[in-house]
Amino acid sequence: VEHLGYVSLFPLMLRLLPADAPQLPPLLELLRDPKALWTPYGIRSLAASDRFYLRPNAPGDAPYWRGAIWINLNYLVLSGLHHYAHTAGPAQPRAAELYDELRTNLVTNMQRQWEETGYLWEQYNQDTGAGQRNRPFAGWSALVLLAIAEIY
Repeated sequence: VEHLGYVSLFPLMLRLLPADAPQLPPLLELLRDPKALWTPYGIRSLAASDRFYLRPNAPGDAPYWRGAIWINLNYLVLSGLHHYAHTAGPAQPRAAELYDELRTNLVTNMQRQWEETGYLWEQYNQDTGAGQRNRPFAGWSALVLLAIAEIY
C-alpha cells in the first residue's frame, strides 16, 4: 500500500491473517511505531511520514482522514488485537500487550476530553488528543462504550 494508514491495517482489523501468519508480527510493530501510526491517544489515520499527512484534501478544505484519530477505525483495530490476543500463535503476547495499551490510551483520552468539554467528538487530534471537528458526536465515537465493555 502506497500510503501507510488505516488502509494498511485492514488485514489486522478484519482478522484476515491466520494467527501464525509471518506478516502479523511486523504489522503489529508497524502499528506500535510512534513515527508511523501510534500516538498516546489512539492510532492516527495516516502515518506522520506520509506526504499527505495533515495536508488539505482540496484547496480551502481541512485535512480529513489525513492524520486525526477516528474512533470507529480504532475500535476495529482493538477488535483485531483482541482476536489475536486470544488466539494461539507467535504474535499472541504482543497482540495482548498492544490491545491493553491502545484500549487504555483511547478510553483515557476520550474520558479526559469528555470531562474537559462535555462532548464526544467526531475525531481526536493526533498530537494533543483534543476533540475536534463535529460535536456532540455520539455516532461511531460511542463505540468507546463497546471497547470499555470489551464487546467486539
